[in-house]
Amino acid sequence: MTETLTLKKALPFVNGEWLSGDRQTVPVKSPFTGEVIGEQVLASMADAEEALNSAFKAKKEIAAIPAYERAKILKKAALLLEERKETFAKLISSELGKPLKNTLDEVARSIETLELSGEEAKRLVGESIPGNASERGMNSVAVTFRVPVGVIAAITPFNAPLNLVCHKVGPAFAAGNSIILKPAPQTSLIATEVLNLLLDAGLPKNAVNMLLGGVEIGQKIVKDDRVNVISFTGGTVASRNICELAGMKKVLLELGGNAATIVHEDADLNRAASLCARTGFSNSGQSCISVQRIYVHHSVVPQFTELLNNEVAKLKVGDPLYPETDIGSLVDENAATRIINWIDLAVEAGATLVAGGNKKGATVEPTILLNPPKTSNVVCQEVFGPIVSILPYETIEDAITEANDSEFGLQAGIFTNQLDLAYKVAHTLEVGGVVINGTSNYRLDHWPYGGVKNSGIGREGPRFAIEDMTETKMIVLQFPEVTQ
Repeated sequence: MTETLTLKKALPFVNGEWLSGDRQTVPVKSPFTGEVIGEQVLASMADAEEALNSAFKAKKEIAAIPAYERAKILKKAALLLEERKETFAKLISSELGKPLKNTLDEVARSIETLELSGEEAKRLVGESIPGNASERGMNSVAVTFRVPVGVIAAITPFNAPLNLVCHKVGPAFAAGNSIILKPAPQTSLIATEVLNLLLDAGLPKNAVNMLLGGVEIGQKIVKDDRVNVISFTGGTVASRNICELAGMKKVLLELGGNAATIVHEDADLNRAASLCARTGFSNSGQSCISVQRIYVHHSVVPQFTELLNNEVAKLKVGDPLYPETDIGSLVDENAATRIINWIDLAVEAGATLVAGGNKKGATVEPTILLNPPKTSNVVCQEVFGPIVSILPYETIEDAITEANDSEFGLQAGIFTNQLDLAYKVAHTLEVGGVVINGTSNYRLDHWPYGGVKNSGIGREGPRFAIEDMTETKMIVLQFPEVTQ
């Protein structure tokens, strides 16, 4: 039996107050069990207007908080999250269906993200630039500073509901901005717990407003001129809508991918198979950089396929609250139904079903497809589910060409023992990051994370996000001409 949790309530937080009262509510259900585990109170359009007013009014006050105070608050939040890690991990598993071993890892990463954000709050440095590089600049010097942009709209997805909130709120506050947070509707309980934790750590009540709701609430935030920067993680369709509505403001987009990992003929096949199994199916494949397309040299396809199948067979599918579970559920049954349809279409088009292909409720078995058509959804679209496809290639140039033949370009992996080959592949792949002797699905939270093409604009990671959440301000000093 799944451990029973006390029913929780997700509430909007506007102008320093938790909102309930006469507002629409929706039940929050566990995608694995279907049980009601809480209730979400939806913000109204009037609440959104008040949140925008509150954030705009607060921006100068938040900017005036000394860097050491902002750092202290973020580091205190990291300490509190360490104390509450089991509670947060279980809540994520219950609300999302993500296995406990993965949610404990997400909590650990979130602690790091908050710590890093606190450290970066003290590193908002500028530089001095002598004027005498120009004939007109004698006896002058420019000094630059990083200053907050004002109001950050942070729109987060469901798949990493704790860490991705930390990746937006942490750097935004570290930089001295006020924030409007709109978390994914599927994970509003977690967002409420995060905000409670931040407030307990000393975050000023006017530093963050949180709105719970759907598309209309998001659109109102995006197009409002009181917002200076939009930081969005999600899908391509929504991102295009955001860009159309945003107007004259900076838009940061961390979008999806159909990540490729190349396994060359000289690779350590055991390592490659083990890592592809582990990182292709964690969180049921609901990761932007989850292993999806595995390009395998034709000479080792049979051996690699067998090794991967053996590794996948070891994965345990079951209750996400059980410590031994590797595969829980997808975010809802509609997502699971779509995944099964894509598998069936690929098989009908000629793919070989090596493993999996079945679902129960919102849970889909880890699935391996061999040689699906390159035009099938499982290859050219973002699966965001527990499917990996093995695609044979003849030459490394073929693998590079096929990996690049995608509208996405987030991350990729390459397994080979040839340093020159790895270097060639890494420099030729059209992606934001390449992992050598690892899969596409590897990320550390202090590294710059983001993609090219339809995989996004800008980079996450506290140091790099802060660059986009601040502006360069220049002060010029002109001195009287000095005579010797």
